[in-house]
Amino acid sequence: MASRRPHNLRALLAVPSLRRLLAVRLGGQFTDGVFQAALAGSVLFNPDRQATPTAIALAAAALVLPYSLVGPFAGVLLDRSSRRTVIVLANLARAGLVLPIAAMIFLGSEGLLLFVTTLVVIGLGRLLLAGLSAATPHVVSDERLVTANAVAGTAGSVAYSLGLGCALLLLQTAFPVGDTGYAGIAVLTPVGYLACAVGARFSFARYDLGPERAAVDRSGLAGEVAAVVHGMTEGLRHLAQARRAAYAMAAQTGFRLLFGVLALAMLLLYRNQFAGDDLDGVPAQLGLVFAAGAVGVLVAAVATPPMTRRIGGWRWVTLLLAAVAVALPAFGLAFDPLLLVLAVLVVNVAGQGIKIVVDTMVQQECADGFRGRVFAVNDTVFNLAYVLGMAAAAPIIPDNGRSPLLLALSATGFAGLALGYGVLAGRYARVGGGDLTAATKQRRLPY
Repeated sequence: MASRRPHNLRALLAVPSLRRLLAVRLGGQFTDGVFQAALAGSVLFNPDRQATPTAIALAAAALVLPYSLVGPFAGVLLDRSSRRTVIVLANLARAGLVLPIAAMIFLGSEGLLLFVTTLVVIGLGRLLLAGLSAATPHVVSDERLVTANAVAGTAGSVAYSLGLGCALLLLQTAFPVGDTGYAGIAVLTPVGYLACAVGARFSFARYDLGPERAAVDRSGLAGEVAAVVHGMTEGLRHLAQARRAAYAMAAQTGFRLLFGVLALAMLLLYRNQFAGDDLDGVPAQLGLVFAAGAVGVLVAAVATPPMTRRIGGWRWVTLLLAAVAVALPAFGLAFDPLLLVLAVLVVNVAGQGIKIVVDTMVQQECADGFRGRVFAVNDTVFNLAYVLGMAAAAPIIPDNGRSPLLLALSATGFAGLALGYGVLAGRYARVGGGDLTAATKQRRLPY
């Protein structure tokens, strides 16, 4: 029907395969929130452990950097193996690995085994998110990708925040604050991961989520190793040709770099400045920050599809970056907890809005045979930039997180990003590079 709008949310959610894919994502990210709340609580908010800027940055680097080195190669796996199978096996692996992590939290272990096991669980989670993003074009048509990404990314972030909130609620009502309580929460998480594995296994046929069967190579081990190296080269070359997506990814990388600076400051402010000597109340105080972040994600989900149709993707990204540049000094320089919540709201609107645009540009510009690799590279850079931001700020930020100079420099950085990306992306769009509003509908699915 001509009156049936392709971006209509009701029509999108009427697609059964998208609902099933969304259920797998939401279950996994909710469980991630519960698990990571237990992990963060045992490390950051334990009175017996120090949380200096350098210690927090090193902890983040230890968890993120090793996966960042192998993340692009994981993208080749997504382009050469059944994505449904990868999703099922990764969730099963996570369900098994969180139990020894819970035991080590209970025992107060901080050794290498805890680090390695946690690294694997978090790395598998990032692999899953890349696989789910690469699979989305297999369940919705091109003209619905912006809305599908808004729904999936936003609902996933809200589910993650709800997982954090549920873990915090359990700490206030059912579990004691401390290693015993954090371990008890971690023990609950295998149920969620197992449910996601079962849901993916019985909701999709083997290649329903891609890659295309013709693209799957069945060479031996030597051929697989060579294909990984060659495939990564080809994937990066393919991204270099998709300049619209590459510019957006570069803007998102700059955003994440500065976001790492802000995240470190926020953690230090709430742990060492606002809490005083009462660390038991810090998780509850951060609940308002998580709530503001969830609201920001929802606002981005509602606003991004109509705004990209009205003004285009690159203009929307530019506007979001400029908004953060204004909001940081306006709400942050007073270092008031309530005003900082407003700053968190604006930053999360911008972060989620930019992510929706980036995901859609990659999905529209990159061929399916390269899409998994590009998403894996994007995920790697996304997290690497976050750690680099923390690392850059750690030597100069005070232990209580209060640094007007660093906040001003961050605001200036966001303003520079808005200007630089606006000039480059706008020039490319005007010379024929196109935009989300002008994307050709090369593929239509029967939904």
